[in-house]
Amino acid sequence: MDLSHTSPDSTPAVLVHIDFRNPRFNEELDEFRQLAESASLSATRVISGHRSVPHARLFVGTGKVEEIRAAIAETRSRVVVVNHELSPGQERNLEKACGCRVLDRIGLILEIFAQRARSYEGKLQVELARLERQSTRLVRGWTHLERQKGGIGLRGGPGETQLETDRRLIARRMKNIHARLEKVRHQRQQGRRLRRRNTTPLVSLVGYTNAGKSTLFNRLTGAMVYAADKLFATLDPTLRQSRVAPDRTAVLSDTVGFIRHIPHGLIKSFHATLQEVAEADLLLHVVDANAEQRDLHMQQVNGVIEEIGAGAVPQIIVYNKIDMNPQLQPRVEMHNGGAPAVWLSALSGTGVDALCGLMARVLQPLPEIEELHLPPGAGALRARLFEFGAVSREECDERGGWIIQVSIDPRALRRIAREQGLEMDALRTGCDSL
Repeated sequence: MDLSHTSPDSTPAVLVHIDFRNPRFNEELDEFRQLAESASLSATRVISGHRSVPHARLFVGTGKVEEIRAAIAETRSRVVVVNHELSPGQERNLEKACGCRVLDRIGLILEIFAQRARSYEGKLQVELARLERQSTRLVRGWTHLERQKGGIGLRGGPGETQLETDRRLIARRMKNIHARLEKVRHQRQQGRRLRRRNTTPLVSLVGYTNAGKSTLFNRLTGAMVYAADKLFATLDPTLRQSRVAPDRTAVLSDTVGFIRHIPHGLIKSFHATLQEVAEADLLLHVVDANAEQRDLHMQQVNGVIEEIGAGAVPQIIVYNKIDMNPQLQPRVEMHNGGAPAVWLSALSGTGVDALCGLMARVLQPLPEIEELHLPPGAGALRARLFEFGAVSREECDERGGWIIQVSIDPRALRRIAREQGLEMDALRTGCDSL
């Protein structure tokens, strides 16, 4: 059964949550319930337990399997969802033992993404992630086709198994999706180039899912992006212009929320979308100020930010939802050597003006004089710098390159260099590193 094609009514499901001794391996039960609700599942029973290590064959052990089977029969549930990642073998064994569909945590997240994706690109990215996962979970269920008779005398070589056919069809479909995504990425890249020409800074909102990014995005831009108190309410990226100060505008990007143990395949599939984060001039890291595991959520988000190559992008920490706790007050915190923080409520608007003022200060153009060593192949970058009027002095080196002195906002310089496929550290250290 494919949950993404069920009726709007909730599907009855048994939730299985196991506590292990390793806290890094454990998942949050409340978050698990929210994930199930976001996938249109109705939790008829929550079965929990404790183990030192997962059972090799069934993950939960034979005793728990009997408890799950009894719960299925009693509640007439159609799905069993496990709040952990299962191996393909464990998933198959549990389905056989329980007699119904079994989803693990990653499969549940993929089902939510499949339901929520609205744009053409988002649907392709989700399908690609699901196919990549499915390709590792094909089973040998068609042994009657393993050897096919053929030719005169009915003595032929081994025919194609159904397993091989399925793998070939999945590989063909994945190749087709990659080709389509490449076209979409090319169009997105053209849009980025147009934005860079007018040097309008790009601000990306990032954060743990359900931290209030879309609500803050709507507050800052006046947009009507869908926002709801549920996990992964928004998947598709949205760009809007916002005036953060009377003399300063920026383009804001609302991105998909992150979550603990987010499937690597999803990060890979959504790389084009998350590229908006990597190429941003500023990140607004939105945090639910009332979340019990707030620090752990921030670590998870920062881990994904590092993985997509955005670790060097400046951040402003936005502690949201202070209206839900009367002890929290709007304020701005400046930390020496650390990211500044703003405490606010995106829903009521309290503290948002302070955030806009801080964004305007961070995004203020700060021309700096810098000497760059351009190799002979960096003529396009040299032309772009002259186009900006940033070159104050230039001389040729003995290798046919250029030594130029520029006066330009470092953020704009970094964007222009990346546009040409060059890194600033290499330009500062000279041509030998290129």
